Amino acid sequence: MGGDAAPAAPIMGALEAARDPAVDIIVVGPQDMVSREVDRGSARLRRGVVRGPRIVDAPELIDMAEHPVRAIRAKRRSSIVVGLGLVAAGEADAFVTAGNTGAAMAGAVFVLKRIEGIDRPALATPFPTTRGVCLLLDVGANADARAHNLVQFAIMGAAYAERALGMPEPRVGLLNIGEEESKGSLTTQEAYQLLRRSPVRFVGNVEGKDILEGAADVVVTDGFVGNVLIKFAKGVAANILGVVRSEIRASPLTTLLALGLMPVFGRVRRRLDYAEYGGAPLLGVNGVCIIAHGRSNARAIRNAIRVARASTEQDLVGGIRAGLPDLEPGAADQGLGRGVPSADSLSSEP
Repeated sequence: MGGDAAPAAPIMGALEAARDPAVDIIVVGPQDMVSREVDRGSARLRRGVVRGPRIVDAPELIDMAEHPVRAIRAKRRSSIVVGLGLVAAGEADAFVTAGNTGAAMAGAVFVLKRIEGIDRPALATPFPTTRGVCLLLDVGANADARAHNLVQFAIMGAAYAERALGMPEPRVGLLNIGEEESKGSLTTQEAYQLLRRSPVRFVGNVEGKDILEGAADVVVTDGFVGNVLIKFAKGVAANILGVVRSEIRASPLTTLLALGLMPVFGRVRRRLDYAEYGGAPLLGVNGVCIIAHGRSNARAIRNAIRVARASTEQDLVGGIRAGLPDLEPGAADQGLGRGVPSADSLSSEP
């Protein structure tokens, strides 16, 4: 029950998703507040919800600015902890939140635990390309990553792309400063060699420009670079749309001509709109956890629930587990990443 537009947007998105008779919704949050908003949201819908959502009380709130790990430890009756607990207990198949990103990641590690063999869970996000979308990870869970972490990210990303995004045999690329295998840091050079021997369909290094051209279906990097990349891309997209809007309004003639292009502009905006993609999956924990943007509207929440459903139905966690035994022995550093992610890495908004 988090996000900048809570409780209205999350509940309305949940109610819209509940129109599908195959979807059972559990809304977790302060019961009185949730009940009132469910009543208001149901009244606003043109068509009735098939059945009302189940409400689970979670009276404690985690603010967007709170320290993630401390908040999870102190507020065991928050919607994040309670909701993740429902997944861990088998009472829910997936968890969706637009609340504090770091707290959601820390809570997933504490409550759901890591998949055996995964050192560090990774946050992934669909990224628009000229061919559709690719999956970029990590985008904020791990500011630093070693070579074997990047290989694990690749296995998790490939499983998600195939099972949740419908990409058969997804092409996996390693984000680097050049295409040659000798380019990049020592970590990326080592990761290149490990990925060549991994079970994923590795297509080599990809540069930043290659992402936009759809050179790979899954692009792997550390959380620092990934987070900077997606925020820069959001800024560029907003800037370009702003420039186009300004030029259109520059004269009556251009404004008139633009009217004929409105359907095109609408399609472009939808392709660049984060709400179309729902949310970012946290890969590597024992359960489906989708973290939506803090500014998510009802449509974004509805799409996040759609993504969560697809991940559950296609057994995302099982797909990740299936890829791990094919790793070479000793590929994982048993001494790395056994605690929860660092406070710095948990503070980034995807």
